[in-house]
Amino acid sequence: MFEERRARRQANRAFDHGEGVTRYQMHQKVLAIGDDYWIDDDSGDHVYKVDGKAMRLRKTFHIEDRTGHRVATVQGRALRIKDSMEIEDADGKRIAMVKKALINPLRDRWHIEQADGPDLDVHGNVLDHEYTIERDGRKVAEVSKKWFRLRDTYGLEIGPDADHATVLAAAIAIDAMTHPGD
Repeated sequence: MFEERRARRQANRAFDHGEGVTRYQMHQKVLAIGDDYWIDDDSGDHVYKVDGKAMRLRKTFHIEDRTGHRVATVQGRALRIKDSMEIEDADGKRIAMVKKALINPLRDRWHIEQADGPDLDVHGNVLDHEYTIERDGRKVAEVSKKWFRLRDTYGLEIGPDADHATVLAAAIAIDAMTHPGD
């Protein structure tokens, strides 16, 4: 038990020091349905295009790499009591489900159920884009506005052991459920 906690702390420290971490930037205000925008890397190069589909019964976002190949689709589930959005791969196979787990006066709790891997938990303040995504207590990603001076921009740092498309899609889903009218 002690060794496991120590390994978790060391892994989180390595993440915090940027070891093997890839940084992306997103623009909060463009996550409206029907808007297209780019997710950039820390050099400012376009890496993924997000295509928000308007005129649909449920929120839908297609994520494509810079060559136009679809890597994921994020869409709301119709007629659900609990907020949730599904993430599918390019072939339409579900790879994850993002769910609002619990409402608490101080912060929301979110859970990401992966089809082919361990589930992920979201901790922090999603409303203000200040949260971490963890697998078994180890950071796999961090979302924060602190890296940018622009008001509507926030960053994502994703570790080497995470599927970047899935984590980016989960961040888009959380943002769409948290800021539905933006």
